[in-house]
Amino acid sequence: MWIQHSYSHFIRQLNTDSLFSGRNIGGWLVKHTITFKQRKELEAKMAKTFKENLKELSSELQAILVDDLVTAFQNRINVLMRAQKKRSY
Repeated sequence: MWIQHSYSHFIRQLNTDSLFSGRNIGGWLVKHTITFKQRKELEAKMAKTFKENLKELSSELQAILVDDLVTAFQNRINVLMRAQKKRSY
């Protein structure tokens, strides 16, 4: 429950339109890769949001997990943007 609340809080903090805007070419949404600076900003926000959940892990494992979370989030946003384009949700 705590993780879900933390994640919801994190999502509300983001302006995903500016981070994950893609281009539409031939009717297909092209995957947009975030910049290094944007990725570091997302990592910092993730680390802050999940601070309580991460405190039991070593700093190395925290960094790995935060990196994985940002990658998963970016992938999910891209999938949902493509699905929305196809289904017009």
